[in-house]
Amino acid sequence: MRRSLVTILFLALLLPVPMVLAQSGMRTEGDVASARGAYEAEVPVNSQSDADRNGALSRALGAVLAKLSGDRSVMGRPGVAAALRSAKDLVESYDYRQDQSVSSSGAPSFRTLLVARFRQEDVDGLAAALGLPVWPQPRPKPVVWLAINDGSGPRLVGVQQSNAARSLLDRAVDRGYKLGLPSGGAAEQALVGAIWRGDSAAVARASARYAPPMQLIGKLYRDNGGWVADWIFVDAGRELSRWTTRDGDARRAMAGGADGAADALVKRYAKTVQVGTAGVYRIAVGGIHSSGDYLRLAASLQAVPVVKSIIPVQAAGDRLVLDLELMTGLSGFNRLLGQSAALQPLVAESETAEDAGMLPGTGSNPPAEYRIR
Repeated sequence: MRRSLVTILFLALLLPVPMVLAQSGMRTEGDVASARGAYEAEVPVNSQSDADRNGALSRALGAVLAKLSGDRSVMGRPGVAAALRSAKDLVESYDYRQDQSVSSSGAPSFRTLLVARFRQEDVDGLAAALGLPVWPQPRPKPVVWLAINDGSGPRLVGVQQSNAARSLLDRAVDRGYKLGLPSGGAAEQALVGAIWRGDSAAVARASARYAPPMQLIGKLYRDNGGWVADWIFVDAGRELSRWTTRDGDARRAMAGGADGAADALVKRYAKTVQVGTAGVYRIAVGGIHSSGDYLRLAASLQAVPVVKSIIPVQAAGDRLVLDLELMTGLSGFNRLLGQSAALQPLVAESETAEDAGMLPGTGSNPPAEYRIR
């Protein structure tokens, strides 16, 4: 058996008008479904059919794992794509929302979104089992010092012009954190020169009134028919990263600032739970008295996304010995089994053969003991 496996600058941007379509839980009249927390996400969906919903739930769980880890390439990590197939089993609740907007031609357009909320404990367990880095909560809210020159000279974006930076602010939320804007008073407007020449020390000093002591410093300007944004991210006076984003659309060039800041924060603060080394592990499963028991064992193993292959080695009485090719170690495998699985280890996670020194591979090491129930 084998497992296969997202110039309108300084002009008010048109905000979508949300409308509730359907709800899976109780809500007060007029309450709008939206994804606000780290374990919530909203994704486009074609319809409210079961098939479309299940696919959307998988995409929503992928977005949650990306927010939780801060890794925008999380889908490329081993086992993640397969794990998303079980997204519906981790859902706490979901709703539908319809967004209405107006296209550049003035015609109204509608988009249906599924808003999914996942159980924190289950998602944390999944991330740990897959060996994903976890960006701890609560997360900082850096201050954005952004100057934009659309041809009439650079100007600072303050809270009164937040719509001009909407793509940047929204992209940060997509990456699992928030950005703040300065008040934009006269003294702060005078910082435009420092921002434009990349004087991060001067900006950090002026930003001392805000907390935390993190600044995303950027300048956005026209270049060769498109837009260029130069960025610096500063944490407690230390420059963590410098980068440049380019795009024909100013909003997309601006959004790249949130990505770079997230990458810098994740690199510095995210932590990975150790789940063992990928390889082949031998397990022995007891309590197999019938074909039904064997089928439940097979179903349990096939439901674990880190299992690449299952090779029967020996059968004797009610005991079956198997070699499992895993993308993680046994501790990651055990986490993904969950307490309600038909297959359960006979020792606590801290006492698995892997933690006691068992190396990947079969060799002469005793198999880890499990039981079907």
